[in-house]
Amino acid sequence: MTAPILLVTGTDTEVGKTVTTAAIAAALIAQGMHVAVVKPTQTGLAPGEAGDVDEVARLVGDLGGDDAATGSLTTHEFVRLPDPLAPDSAARLARVTLPTVAEHARRVLEIAERDDVDTVIVEGAGGLLVHLDGEGNTLADLGIALRDAGARAGFVLVVASRLGTLNVTALTAEALARRELDLIGYVVGSYPSEPDLAERTNIDDLPTAAGAQPLGRIPTGAASLEPAEFRTHATEWVHL
Repeated sequence: MTAPILLVTGTDTEVGKTVTTAAIAAALIAQGMHVAVVKPTQTGLAPGEAGDVDEVARLVGDLGGDDAATGSLTTHEFVRLPDPLAPDSAARLARVTLPTVAEHARRVLEIAERDDVDTVIVEGAGGLLVHLDGEGNTLADLGIALRDAGARAGFVLVVASRLGTLNVTALTAEALARRELDLIGYVVGSYPSEPDLAERTNIDDLPTAAGAQPLGRIPTGAASLEPAEFRTHATEWVHL
């Protein structure tokens, strides 16, 4: 049986997709699930440097201790490009041909069909409509390909808390709805300990902007916690 697939996208870059991915993974692992995290395209890093899936693994930490959850984590990075740009732009500068989104979908499905995987989490690059291949296809198109292949695939939208988030949240939710893609809910990727007026009121207004349920919020600075503490709090921060 094919495991369900969560596609994590953001309203923009640097809104907390990776720490949210890690928190979701940790929360599912705490329930005893075997989680696979996939990054189709990693940009802005040279070979050997730690990428987003490495950060997820670092935050989730060593699951072999006496107090470890019964679940597990595997990570997969398909493509790496050195320039910190959208994947198609980074590939053009590197003079390489990116795999198509259809090829990414096949690889994700292969992972989801493994007996030792309960959930697959796919972290996108930047926002929903960033080009992931040379044909102009996006994470939304990856979601369509997975859906059309019969997979249980839904999106988790990571949003900012700052002024301006309502507009980009609504735009992203509308883009998903137009493609008849399932928006499971949204997560505030970095919420300060002392929010300003806009950040406080946005918490009340985001459900309407997203047209979806809040799945939680990650406190600013969560990535600096030790793995054991991160795992403990992850179950409080996100709810799936």
